Amino acid sequence: MNARAQSGFSLVELMITLTLGLVISGAVIQVLVSSSVTNKLNQAVAQVQESGRFIMSRLSAEFYEVGRYDLVMATIDDSVDIVAEAAYVQNRPIALPGDFASNASLGSEQTSNGGSDKLAVSLLGTADCTGNRHGYALNDEFHVVNYYFVTGSTLKCTGYDGRVLRGLKAQVSSPATVVLLDNIESFQVQFGVTDEITTSQGQAVRYVTADVLSALRDANQQVVSLRWAVLLKSYQNEVQQTQAQQFAMLNETAKTLDTSHYYQVFSKTLALRNMKNFVRSSQ
Repeated sequence: MNARAQSGFSLVELMITLTLGLVISGAVIQVLVSSSVTNKLNQAVAQVQESGRFIMSRLSAEFYEVGRYDLVMATIDDSVDIVAEAAYVQNRPIALPGDFASNASLGSEQTSNGGSDKLAVSLLGTADCTGNRHGYALNDEFHVVNYYFVTGSTLKCTGYDGRVLRGLKAQVSSPATVVLLDNIESFQVQFGVTDEITTSQGQAVRYVTADVLSALRDANQQVVSLRWAVLLKSYQNEVQQTQAQQFAMLNETAKTLDTSHYYQVFSKTLALRNMKNFVRSSQ
């Protein structure tokens, strides 16, 4: 009686099957890892771009009002000489250290060694950048000073009553500070200045940093536009860029950043309409 034939995998066939299984498993894992990396990068890009749109929109809306002082249509609190106040705001739309009697250190600054700049602006408004009305009646306008600065990686704004800063009245409401945006790597500002004001057409002829504004003010040259840039980074530190990127912002030298975040620069140049009109009317 013949023995029944038996069949099965040979050792070679088994090794080939295991090898193919490992290759397929590795390919699947690689696809999953790549998909995860791509998803994290897409999330980081979306977060940074949304933050960039928000902060540029907010700063644009606030900077449009720099230098505004409407003696005709505005309802201004007249507990001080508003004609003198108008002259002060319109001739000093960008506040510099030494401008304010009660806070001599407050003002716009060009920070050294690549640090974030500081910006202080004057305008007529019903409230400062934090929403504080400083004790004035609803809808009454007054001299507002907004101070923008970066602490750590957070862009903030402190609002002041310009009349208190100038020593014209006692403080009713303490200055407050509000966070505008987190994950700020750098905040840089330049100022577009005119020729001598009596011959200027209100056009910016060059852009300068805050450290030279005092001398230009003495030369009767006025700021009529702002140029600013913010460098944002993503919240996630799991993003892995293939190589470190370099970013150069306005007048600053390029800086090399890490590969574990997504970075993007947002910049804008904005004409200060109120200042352009003031310069043209001064001829």
